[in-house]
Amino acid sequence: MTTIRGARERARIEVTAAIKDEARRQLAAEGAAKLSLRAVARELGMVSSALYRYFPSRDDLLTALIVDAYDAVGAAAETALAAARDPHDHPARWTAVCSAVRIWALAHPHEYALIYGSPVPGYTAPQDTVGPASRVGLALISISRAAHRSGGLALPPLAEELRPEAHRLTADIAPDLPPAVVVALVAAWSQLSGLISFELFGQFNRVVEDRDAFFGHAAARLAHEVGLRHR
Repeated sequence: MTTIRGARERARIEVTAAIKDEARRQLAAEGAAKLSLRAVARELGMVSSALYRYFPSRDDLLTALIVDAYDAVGAAAETALAAARDPHDHPARWTAVCSAVRIWALAHPHEYALIYGSPVPGYTAPQDTVGPASRVGLALISISRAAHRSGGLALPPLAEELRPEAHRLTADIAPDLPPAVVVALVAAWSQLSGLISFELFGQFNRVVEDRDAFFGHAAARLAHEVGLRHR
């Protein structure tokens, strides 16, 4: 009985992977808005009713693809952070994480567009996407936290009119960090996304030629703006 159950579980895992692989091909060809369970089933030689046993709706399939993408880019960021040679060189750790996110995005442009591009019409992400979506941000926050504990974090300026929002963000995101740093982190994360999106979606064409050097400089500037300093 255990052998039969194990075979069924393996078969389900294999079919689920095949469904998601085909869905990713459709994302690349048609975009997320045109993702269709019937089209996925047709390409896999399945009847639609069989596919619904794996993903009851298009939104369930989209959610699975979104979670996979967030987990993949999050894993890339965390791996880069763990591999950083000097745990006390916080600016270098920051740029390593930023570079890992960029490298992943360039290798997986359609998945990056799914999670950081235009919202999919009619789709609302459920709560279970929040954890995976937080992984890159948490990696960056952990760098600032380590720098703060070791005295390697300079306080960025904070406008007086922004203080109420800064305290709200800090309570939600990182209560152990100074509010000025949390505001700078949120701004840096949005700027990182903008840098990558500009490169990925063509806005740097005929503008920036040495993309690697440009990105490295920009990521280092973001590290400085959140208060990270070389010791």
